[in-house]
Amino acid sequence: MSPALVIFDLDGTLIDSAADLAAAVNAMLAGFGGQPLSLAQVRPMIGDGVAMLIARALAARGLEPADPEAASREFMRHYQSMATSRTRAFPGVRAALEALRADAIALAVCTNKPERITQDILQSLGLAGYFARVVGGDSLPFRKPDPRVLLAVLQEFAAPAAAALLVGDSEVDAATARAADVRFVLMRHGYHRGPLEAIPCVASLAGFPQLPALVRALV
Repeated sequence: MSPALVIFDLDGTLIDSAADLAAAVNAMLAGFGGQPLSLAQVRPMIGDGVAMLIARALAARGLEPADPEAASREFMRHYQSMATSRTRAFPGVRAALEALRADAIALAVCTNKPERITQDILQSLGLAGYFARVVGGDSLPFRKPDPRVLLAVLQEFAAPAAAALLVGDSEVDAATARAADVRFVLMRHGYHRGPLEAIPCVASLAGFPQLPALVRALV
Protein backbone atom coordinates (compact mmCIF):
# COMPACT_ATOMS: atom_id res chain seq x y z
CA MET A 1 0.00 0.00 0.00
CA SER A 2 1.38 3.42 -0.95
CA PRO A 3 2.06 5.71 2.04
CA ALA A 4 -0.76 8.12 2.87
CA LEU A 5 0.82 9.26 6.15
CA VAL A 6 4.49 10.02 6.84
CA ILE A 7 5.50 10.47 10.48
CA PHE A 8 8.82 12.10 11.31
CA ASP A 9 11.08 11.97 14.32
CA LEU A 10 12.48 15.40 15.21
CA ASP A 11 16.02 15.52 16.64
CA GLY A 12 18.55 14.05 14.25
CA THR A 13 15.87 13.54 11.59
CA LEU A 14 14.23 16.87 10.70
CA ILE A 15 16.58 19.07 12.72
CA ASP A 16 20.21 19.13 13.79
CA SER A 17 19.78 20.19 17.41
CA ALA A 18 22.79 18.55 19.03
CA ALA A 19 24.76 21.76 19.58
CA ASP A 20 21.95 23.48 21.49
CA LEU A 21 21.18 20.34 23.49
CA ALA A 22 24.86 19.99 24.40
CA ALA A 23 25.06 23.64 25.46
CA ALA A 24 22.05 23.22 27.75
CA VAL A 25 23.45 19.97 29.14
CA ASN A 26 26.74 21.66 29.96
CA ALA A 27 25.01 24.62 31.59
CA MET A 28 23.08 22.15 33.76
CA LEU A 29 26.26 20.21 34.62
CA ALA A 30 28.05 23.42 35.59
CA GLY A 31 25.27 24.12 38.08
CA PHE A 32 26.09 20.84 39.80
CA GLY A 33 29.86 21.33 39.66
CA GLY A 34 30.39 19.04 36.68
CA GLN A 35 32.83 19.46 33.82
CA PRO A 36 31.38 19.96 30.33
CA LEU A 37 30.84 17.18 27.83
CA SER A 38 31.92 17.39 24.20
CA LEU A 39 29.38 17.48 21.39
CA ALA A 40 30.56 14.01 20.36
CA GLN A 41 29.79 12.73 23.85
CA VAL A 42 26.31 14.26 23.96
CA ARG A 43 25.12 13.20 20.49
CA PRO A 44 24.60 9.48 21.33
CA MET A 45 22.76 10.47 24.53
CA ILE A 46 19.96 12.11 22.50
CA GLY A 47 16.73 10.39 21.51
CA ASP A 48 15.04 8.95 24.61
CA GLY A 49 13.64 12.15 26.08
CA VAL A 50 14.90 14.77 28.51
CA ALA A 51 15.03 12.51 31.57
CA MET A 52 17.32 9.98 29.88
CA LEU A 53 19.52 12.69 28.38
CA ILE A 54 20.01 14.23 31.82
CA ALA A 55 20.58 10.85 33.48
CA ARG A 56 23.24 9.93 30.92
CA ALA A 57 24.98 13.30 31.21
CA LEU A 58 25.06 13.14 35.01
CA ALA A 59 26.32 9.55 34.93
CA ALA A 60 29.07 10.51 32.47
CA ARG A 61 30.36 13.00 35.04
CA GLY A 62 29.74 10.78 38.06
CA LEU A 63 27.16 13.14 39.52
CA GLU A 64 24.24 12.01 41.67
CA PRO A 65 22.14 15.06 42.62
CA ALA A 66 19.84 14.64 45.59
CA ASP A 67 16.95 15.81 43.41
CA PRO A 68 17.23 14.49 39.82
CA GLU A 69 14.12 16.47 38.90
CA ALA A 70 16.01 19.63 39.77
CA ALA A 71 18.60 18.71 37.16
CA SER A 72 15.88 18.28 34.54
CA ARG A 73 14.35 21.62 35.46
CA GLU A 74 17.74 23.31 35.26
CA PHE A 75 18.37 21.76 31.84
CA MET A 76 14.97 22.88 30.52
CA ARG A 77 15.49 26.40 31.88
CA HIS A 78 18.66 26.72 29.83
CA TYR A 79 17.37 24.84 26.80
CA GLN A 80 14.21 26.92 26.45
CA SER A 81 16.36 30.04 26.17
CA MET A 82 18.62 28.60 23.46
CA ALA A 83 16.62 25.90 21.65
CA THR A 84 17.11 27.45 18.21
CA SER A 85 20.38 29.32 18.74
CA ARG A 86 22.26 26.85 16.52
CA THR A 87 19.54 24.36 15.67
CA ARG A 88 18.72 24.15 11.98
CA ALA A 89 16.61 21.96 9.71
CA PHE A 90 18.71 19.49 7.75
CA PRO A 91 19.30 20.40 4.09
CA GLY A 92 16.36 19.60 1.85
CA VAL A 93 13.79 19.24 4.63
CA ARG A 94 11.49 22.05 3.49
CA ALA A 95 11.54 21.00 -0.18
CA ALA A 96 10.80 17.38 0.76
CA LEU A 97 7.88 18.40 2.97
CA GLU A 98 6.52 20.60 0.19
CA ALA A 99 6.73 17.72 -2.28
CA LEU A 100 5.03 15.27 0.05
CA ARG A 101 2.27 17.74 0.82
CA ALA A 102 1.79 18.34 -2.91
CA ASP A 103 1.28 14.58 -3.25
CA ALA A 104 -1.58 14.83 -0.70
CA ILE A 105 0.36 12.86 1.92
CA ALA A 106 -0.48 13.70 5.54
CA LEU A 107 2.50 14.64 7.70
CA ALA A 108 3.06 14.31 11.45
CA VAL A 109 5.87 14.54 14.01
CA CYS A 110 6.47 11.99 16.75
CA THR A 111 9.31 12.84 19.13
CA ASN A 112 10.37 12.17 22.70
CA LYS A 113 11.08 15.90 23.16
CA PRO A 114 8.36 17.73 25.17
CA GLU A 115 5.51 18.87 22.94
CA ARG A 116 5.56 22.57 23.78
CA ILE A 117 9.22 23.10 22.97
CA THR A 118 8.82 20.92 19.87
CA GLN A 119 6.05 23.21 18.66
CA ASP A 120 8.17 26.28 19.45
CA ILE A 121 11.14 24.92 17.49
CA LEU A 122 9.04 23.96 14.48
CA GLN A 123 7.43 27.41 14.52
CA SER A 124 10.78 29.16 14.81
CA LEU A 125 12.20 27.19 11.88
CA GLY A 126 9.13 27.78 9.73
CA LEU A 127 8.15 24.11 9.65
CA ALA A 128 5.08 24.01 11.90
CA GLY A 129 2.57 24.52 9.09
CA TYR A 130 3.52 21.28 7.37
CA PHE A 131 2.37 19.00 10.17
CA ALA A 132 -1.23 18.09 10.94
CA ARG A 133 -0.22 16.53 14.26
CA VAL A 134 2.73 16.84 16.63
CA VAL A 135 3.15 14.24 19.38
CA GLY A 136 5.78 14.96 22.02
CA GLY A 137 7.23 12.86 24.79
CA ASP A 138 4.71 14.30 27.23
CA SER A 139 1.66 14.22 24.92
CA LEU A 140 0.66 10.68 25.86
CA PRO A 141 1.22 8.39 28.88
CA PHE A 142 3.87 6.54 26.82
CA ARG A 143 6.69 7.44 24.44
CA LYS A 144 8.91 5.81 21.84
CA PRO A 145 9.86 2.97 21.58
CA ASP A 146 6.40 2.07 22.89
CA PRO A 147 4.42 1.30 19.71
CA ARG A 148 1.27 2.82 21.19
CA VAL A 149 2.67 6.24 20.29
CA LEU A 150 2.57 5.41 16.59
CA LEU A 151 -0.68 3.50 16.92
CA ALA A 152 -2.31 6.57 18.48
CA VAL A 153 -1.19 8.70 15.53
CA LEU A 154 -2.48 6.12 13.06
CA GLN A 155 -5.82 6.12 14.82
CA GLU A 156 -6.08 9.91 14.65
CA PHE A 157 -5.55 9.81 10.89
CA ALA A 158 -7.66 6.66 10.41
CA ALA A 159 -4.64 5.19 8.62
CA PRO A 160 -3.72 1.49 8.61
CA ALA A 161 -0.13 0.63 9.49
CA ALA A 162 0.49 -0.49 5.91
CA ALA A 163 -0.29 3.04 4.68
CA ALA A 164 2.11 4.76 7.08
CA LEU A 165 5.83 5.41 7.12
CA LEU A 166 8.08 6.47 10.00
CA VAL A 167 11.17 8.50 9.09
CA GLY A 168 13.79 8.55 11.83
CA ASP A 169 17.47 8.42 12.62
CA SER A 170 17.99 5.93 15.42
CA GLU A 171 17.57 2.50 16.89
CA VAL A 172 14.72 3.88 19.03
CA ASP A 173 12.78 4.91 15.93
CA ALA A 174 13.43 1.60 14.21
CA ALA A 175 12.23 -0.36 17.25
CA THR A 176 9.08 1.77 17.49
CA ALA A 177 8.23 1.25 13.83
CA ARG A 178 8.85 -2.48 13.98
CA ALA A 179 6.67 -2.91 17.07
CA ALA A 180 3.84 -0.97 15.39
CA ASP A 181 4.28 -2.86 12.09
CA VAL A 182 5.01 0.43 10.30
CA ARG A 183 7.65 0.72 7.60
CA PHE A 184 10.78 2.62 8.64
CA VAL A 185 13.09 4.88 6.62
CA LEU A 186 16.46 5.67 8.20
CA MET A 187 18.10 9.08 7.78
CA ARG A 188 21.82 8.46 8.04
CA HIS A 189 22.70 11.99 9.20
CA GLY A 190 21.21 11.52 12.68
CA TYR A 191 22.07 10.48 16.22
CA HIS A 192 22.21 6.71 16.02
CA ARG A 193 24.33 4.86 18.59
CA GLY A 194 25.44 1.68 16.83
CA PRO A 195 26.41 0.88 13.23
CA LEU A 196 23.93 2.11 10.64
CA GLU A 197 23.85 -1.25 8.87
CA ALA A 198 22.49 -2.88 12.03
CA ILE A 199 19.34 -0.69 12.03
CA PRO A 200 16.47 -2.44 10.18
CA CYS A 201 14.73 -0.25 7.60
CA VAL A 202 13.08 -0.37 4.19
CA ALA A 203 15.53 2.30 3.00
CA SER A 204 18.54 4.20 4.30
CA LEU A 205 18.90 7.73 2.95
CA ALA A 206 21.79 10.17 3.00
CA GLY A 207 19.45 13.16 2.93
CA PHE A 208 15.98 14.56 2.41
CA PRO A 209 16.24 15.24 -1.34
CA GLN A 210 15.88 11.48 -1.86
CA LEU A 211 12.76 11.10 0.28
CA PRO A 212 9.86 12.17 -1.99
CA ALA A 213 10.89 9.83 -4.81
CA LEU A 214 11.27 6.97 -2.35
CA VAL A 215 7.80 7.55 -0.89
CA ARG A 216 6.26 7.62 -4.37
CA ALA A 217 8.00 4.35 -5.23
CA LEU A 218 6.80 2.44 -2.15
CA VAL A 219 3.80 0.17 -2.64
